[in-house]
Amino acid sequence: FLMLLPDDLIMKKNCSKSMIAIHKRYKSSVMASMTVNKKNVSRWGIYRINKKLDQKNYSILDVIEKPSIKKAPSSKAVIGRYILPKKIFSKLLNLKPGKGGEIHITDAIRLLINENYKFIAHNFAGKYLDCGSMNGYIKSSIEIAKL
Repeated sequence: FLMLLPDDLIMKKNCSKSMIAIHKRYKSSVMASMTVNKKNVSRWGIYRINKKLDQKNYSILDVIEKPSIKKAPSSKAVIGRYILPKKIFSKLLNLKPGKGGEIHITDAIRLLINENYKFIAHNFAGKYLDCGSMNGYIKSSIEIAKL
């Protein structure tokens, strides 16, 4: 199934459509991805690359939710678009709250990766708008108003 988080907007290109194509091609779960500034890694789930599959796609070895700069395995962030297996629900049911006292999808994904489920990070085309903070929401509103 496809899960989209409402505070991450991707404009001008259909990210979901390209993710579905990757899912069909590799028979794998897929997460939208982009490179972020290393000093901001603690805002996202950050993944460790297993190998580069092509220009825009990587197989994932691990993912860590909101790591410190020192513990971040890369500056590759997971953005709020996922194609996930149904098995994720049983993992979520048994999770304890993580960073910030919340249940994080990335923690459940990490458990699935450890059970050899395949996950691909897809560097999407399109413009990313972050509505997850007040500053990001205001900037996103101005950007959308220009359309």
